[in-house]
Amino acid sequence: MNYHRENTKAVLLVGGLGTRLRSVVASTPKPLASVGDRPFLELLIRQLSSQGMRHLVLCTGYLAHEIEKELASGSRWDVVIEYSKEANPLGTGGALKAAAPLLAGVSHFVVMNGDSFMEIDFGEIIQLHHKSGGVATLAVIRRKNEMRYGSVQVTVGGRVTGFTEKSDHSGGLVNAGIYVFSRAIFDHIPEGPVSLERDVFPELIEHGVYAAEQKGVFIDIGTPDDYARAQILCDRLYEAAYRKQTSNTTD
Repeated sequence: MNYHRENTKAVLLVGGLGTRLRSVVASTPKPLASVGDRPFLELLIRQLSSQGMRHLVLCTGYLAHEIEKELASGSRWDVVIEYSKEANPLGTGGALKAAAPLLAGVSHFVVMNGDSFMEIDFGEIIQLHHKSGGVATLAVIRRKNEMRYGSVQVTVGGRVTGFTEKSDHSGGLVNAGIYVFSRAIFDHIPEGPVSLERDVFPELIEHGVYAAEQKGVFIDIGTPDDYARAQILCDRLYEAAYRKQTSNTTD
């Protein structure tokens, strides 16, 4: 069976309030905060487009009109963008469930947080997801002394066995904010506001959650310090975003 990036839709979660970043980005949706002279969200779109993934769904909420005005149809990046706008804050899980009608008929799809960037081969993680047979595959990265992230417990074979909330742990694998989901994920997301990370993932473990460790550059612009670091890494981030991957995605 073929699992090509080109046939895979990508969902970008861009509806958050971005409260921690308002001291430096006061009136702009966090995903549109500038990195260099371009919006951060452009990094994600260019990364997807460079790897042949051109069917995107943006889950919007806070200042949704500004995101739609900036990105429009996506034609300037050779992608097609559809929008799923939440009337009230639904959390990451609720926003994804609301977008289900735009994912009708697909067997799997990629989901990305709109405020973080990870250097990744999408074809490779899609292939791993189908080989594992689980409901979800998470991109993870090893971090040291990162109190703002929860850690992910993973077996030698890559199966996720647990999640630890944010704590003073000394380091380990953390959620990098990129997922591949089988369509069955919608059976595990309740109606209303819900968090993928806090509410859905822990309940999914028995149904098969796997981790794909990544080694490349990673940045989350959720805090002023990390937003400043993104400016320093700007050239490296765009280089990674434009990089084409050559993994074979045929199983």
